[in-house]
Amino acid sequence: MAAILGISAFYHDSAAALVVDGKIIAAAQEERFTRKKHDESFPENAINYCLNEARLTPADLDYVGFYDKPMLKFDRLLQTYTAYAPRGFRSFAKAMPQWLKQKLHLPKEIRKGLGGKFRKRIAFAEHHESHAASAFFPSPFEEAAILTVDGVGEWATASFGTGRGNRIQLTHELRFPHSLGMLYSAMTYYCGFKVNSGEYKLMGLAPYGKPVYFEQILEKLIDLKVDGSFRMDMSYFNYCQGLTMTSSRFHALFGGPPRRPESKLTQREMDLAASVQLVTEEVMLRMARHVHRQTQMKNLCLAGGVALNCVANGRLLREGPFERIWIQPAAGDAGGALGVALFLSHQMLNHERVPNPVLPQAASTLGPEFDRDTIRQHLDSKQAVFTELATNEELCRRVAQLIDQGNVVGWMQGRMEFGPRALGNRSILGDPRNRDMQSKMNLKIKFRESFRPFAPSVLKEHASEYFDFPSDQESPYMLLVADVAEARRLPVETSDSVQGFDLLKQIRSEVPAITHVDNSARLQTVDQDRHPLYHQLISEFHTQTGCPLLINTSFNVRGEPIVCTPEDAYRCFMGTNMDVLVVGQFLLLKVEQPEQPNQINQDYIDQFELD
Repeated sequence: MAAILGISAFYHDSAAALVVDGKIIAAAQEERFTRKKHDESFPENAINYCLNEARLTPADLDYVGFYDKPMLKFDRLLQTYTAYAPRGFRSFAKAMPQWLKQKLHLPKEIRKGLGGKFRKRIAFAEHHESHAASAFFPSPFEEAAILTVDGVGEWATASFGTGRGNRIQLTHELRFPHSLGMLYSAMTYYCGFKVNSGEYKLMGLAPYGKPVYFEQILEKLIDLKVDGSFRMDMSYFNYCQGLTMTSSRFHALFGGPPRRPESKLTQREMDLAASVQLVTEEVMLRMARHVHRQTQMKNLCLAGGVALNCVANGRLLREGPFERIWIQPAAGDAGGALGVALFLSHQMLNHERVPNPVLPQAASTLGPEFDRDTIRQHLDSKQAVFTELATNEELCRRVAQLIDQGNVVGWMQGRMEFGPRALGNRSILGDPRNRDMQSKMNLKIKFRESFRPFAPSVLKEHASEYFDFPSDQESPYMLLVADVAEARRLPVETSDSVQGFDLLKQIRSEVPAITHVDNSARLQTVDQDRHPLYHQLISEFHTQTGCPLLINTSFNVRGEPIVCTPEDAYRCFMGTNMDVLVVGQFLLLKVEQPEQPNQINQDYIDQFELD
């Protein structure tokens, strides 16, 4: 037996993953246990969970892998600071203490984190090798091209190559400071959102604007070549030498200082979001076409933080040269933990790799689950009022009725998902036909910005009836955007007088709660193999209402990591205006609870830092 623990940590979204004899056993982000969003600390809790899942101890492990090479990263930092000296001194002074205390001594930190009981080899993969391994090895393909794009690893900010059998080979890379991820993060910062957290908000804001700055970005900020490579004019940015992302020159170019966080969003931010989004899509399309020409592969595997841009992914699928695309569900740094573990298993130890065309990465449900007795014990301890449904048929029938009646349901089942998306195991569900549901869920349950859209979960066999989405394609991890089908849309006023957030008031389709203002939707196709119970629930809703889809948003409030345990789920249920909670076979109605029915627990909301 070869047991390999993969770790990503000390930057953002730390995580652990366990691979035994080439098989993925468990993977989880540390934030789910500590309840701190994007937790960067050593993933002690995630490691303990992974080891417990396999009934192993640190002493039983054969290898521990870390997802990047700290000395290479340190080399990049030193060279960058030297190049910009003395301007980067404040940034240098802020970064160095943690490097000197912790990051330059990772083997010692890892052994300490494992209680001093692991005495075998610790191996390091390069950051983009870990991303590439996470993209290809769990994929359903025997061979594929690989493209990784993110902010930065050691030096690389994007790379491509190929995967065949149990081997990957990266052949080309784009290097820091020229980075598509950094460009997107710089605009995220300038528009008043948090870097490494608010990029998906910028993506959701883009459809409210027009790409009026598209040419300006390409003319001033980024010199884009036909093969997708580019150089950035670093005089517009400050991330190499400062504590901010953008420079005064950037601010002058776009008409003023960065938007203050939480202040009113204006048409400028919407147009900037639309512009940088379009630039990102153009870069990704050019990169993909070049990779296709170079590799002559039919399939493409994607990873890296930019691979979470599902609008760009949707265009790659529709307009790109590849027949099939597989995107790592945990495409960001958390997925690096899984990538390095698989890299060591296949590439270093030569374990056989057998692609699974039906359940690649085990549907990405690799986290903890809780049995009936544990759930009941917790509910009893809270004196909760609940009903236990005897069968899945009875449970799905009852929950489908409640959703049809306009209730919002917290739904916790089985193993927790690995990656940033809730895929039907830790989800909040609602009726997509309900015209008031989008604002109700945003403002009274999620407590987040009103402009943000909700995603649909649709039965795979009905996806092409509701969306412009090929019937032979799938989107099981909610990483592709498609337009709502023309036949499902309703006529709306198209006038220059209706713009910005006024677009939200227009009813655009027969499923308005999941139709964004540009008629798009971030799609999750649901099938019986990956999510049998969730598929059964949506099928029951379809039977009762004729609608084969539900709203699916992550089970949390703004700034809170997705719930992990029954206790997390119950606290979120009781702290918000959620109507119904379902944990396993147990169903709770808010109106029947003895504690604060239909009241918001402000203390609960306030404990999470705004993202």
